[in-house]
Parts: sequence; C-alpha cells; structure tokens
Amino acid sequence: MNEQAGIPRFGVVPGVAVHRVLNGHEPEIVSLVEKAYRLHGEARTVNPPSYFLRFPDRPSARIIALPASVGGERPVDGIKWISSFPSNLERGIPRASAVLILNDPATGYPYACLESSIISAVRTAASAAVAARALLVGRPGPRRIGFVGTGLIARYLHQYLSTLGWEPEELGVHDLSDRYAQDFARHLRETDGETSVRVYGSSQELIRASDVVVLATTAAEPHVADPSLFDHHPLVLHVSLRDLSTEVILDSVNVVDDVEHVLKAGTSVHLAEQLTGGRDFLAGTLFDVLTGRLAVPADRTVVFSPFGLGVLDMAVGEHVFSRAEEAGEVTAVDGFFHDLARHSGPRTEGAR
Repeated sequence: MNEQAGIPRFGVVPGVAVHRVLNGHEPEIVSLVEKAYRLHGEARTVNPPSYFLRFPDRPSARIIALPASVGGERPVDGIKWISSFPSNLERGIPRASAVLILNDPATGYPYACLESSIISAVRTAASAAVAARALLVGRPGPRRIGFVGTGLIARYLHQYLSTLGWEPEELGVHDLSDRYAQDFARHLRETDGETSVRVYGSSQELIRASDVVVLATTAAEPHVADPSLFDHHPLVLHVSLRDLSTEVILDSVNVVDDVEHVLKAGTSVHLAEQLTGGRDFLAGTLFDVLTGRLAVPADRTVVFSPFGLGVLDMAVGEHVFSRAEEAGEVTAVDGFFHDLARHSGPRTEGAR
C-alpha cells in the first residue's frame, strides 16, 4: 500500500491512464487473466457471490457489487461497483459504467479508485481469449467468426481474439439495430482490413455460418432456441449468458468459469439446472480445461459461459495501478484519510 510516514495514501486512476496501460498489451493481459483463473482453481482466491441492486421503477437497470481477493505473488483485495443501464444507449453513452476500489491486504485500507468500465471490458475479453485458445485445441483455426451484439464489449472481444493468431476468412456481424451493426462492421474493416466483413440479417444465419460464435448482447432471456443451428459444432463464447435456450444448452458441451457463480440470476445454464434439477449437463470449468482435467471433443458444440469473476478485475486492476504509479499517472488525494489518531486533542486536567 502507498504509505508515507505511516499515513495511508489514496489515489485515483482515470480512464485515460487505464487505457494507456492496457492498450497494445493484450497478450500480457491474457496471460495475467489466465494466471488469475489458475489461482482461482487452486483455491488461492476469495470470490463471494455478486450482489445485485435492482430498481422496481427501472426494471432493466441494475448495479452490481463484486467483492474479491486474489492471493499469489501480488495479493490484492477490493470490490468492483458496476452499473448496467441499457437506456443509456438512447442517451448516446455506453450502458455500463464502473469503478474499482483496491484495498491493501495488510491493513484493509483502500488505496486506489480506478475507472473500471475499461478494466471490466478488458478482463471479459481476455477471459474469452483464454477460453477460446484452450477450447480450440485439436480443432483447425476458425475460418469464420461471428459476433451477435455489437457494443463496446464486442469491440474488446474482437481486439483480444485477434491476438490468438487466427487467420479467418470472414468476420460476421449481427445486431438488432442495423445502424449499430453497420458501425461495428465499419470498425472491423478499418482494423482488420484484409478480412472480409459481412453483416447478417439474422442471428440464425450468422450462427450457421460461423466456426466461432461470440454472443455479446443485452438479452434478458433466451432468443436462440433451435439446436440444429449448431449442427456444425462451433465454439460458442456465451459472454452475455442469457441468449441460449435450455434445448441448446443440453445439446452442447458446457464449460463455465465457476459453477456456483454462473448457476444463478436466470443465466441460460441456470435455467437448464432449474429444468433438469441437476448439473450433470456441465462438463467442467475453464480451470479443468487449462489443467488437462477436461478435454472437450472436437465433434460437439462447445459453449463457454463465463459469469465474470471479481478476481479477474482485481488482478487486472492491481496491474493497472502499479503501471500507472510507475508512470506518475495516479492522482493522489491528499488528506483523504484524516482522523487517524485513536485519541486526539489535549489531555484535560485530572485525566488519567
């Protein structure tokens, strides 16, 4: 923790500094996130359930608290506070905003507040890259990659999947908003100039054409219901968690990031558990794949459903803070902790 003469210090890392630390360092962040997954699988983390603040008068909105602790060589505790307000899109701003608070493991004092919508998007994208790299072992490199949903997360997912050395012939795009789909397609053409980019009129058409399907929507309930769409057995990165029907889930090999976390809040795998009364449809976790305990078949549809673990935010956030501090980009808040003496003031006469 930042300390000077025994006084805890507190600093703020703005989004511009977060972006500078992370942008262009995708392989390093993918490795960092994989290491965090391994620590989690080795029970060297603490990742309590997420807490949802919901609003009766704004049913589509929510704010989520994700407390977590990471051990290992660079321990850190903290909490992410992230809001999702889909109506923000009508205001021309992203639906999600977030801050990350980091606490010193020795004293418990918070020492940093970081803008965290970028960190959240990056750890989500890096998580998908770790999973895709591990789950495609034994399969040929994907020729067609399809994105359903074209928001900020989709942009980061494309950025991080592009580091895996794939050479796709086509990038497919679908969104309920044709304008959003065309904007994302334009972005892909500008950043992936040698790869053909196609806008699909339906998610079904895109799924049938894709070897890797990336689901990054704001869907609150399943909208992809036909298992035959997956007869070609793609890898499905089910980042948005609620797109697939129970029939599709039960017809697939299902890998998750954490069993207890993902089986809640109406996710597709949660609905499958409720229908079947069990968890036998889950093949295992990403940690099982990374350690060789689980080998996924190449002749089945494989669905990766990551609930999103706070430990990933902590690992990436600690990295960002350390690099920003080295670069002098942490804004210190002098006097943030003020009344630090157990007892203060002059002794009164007769006091013992």
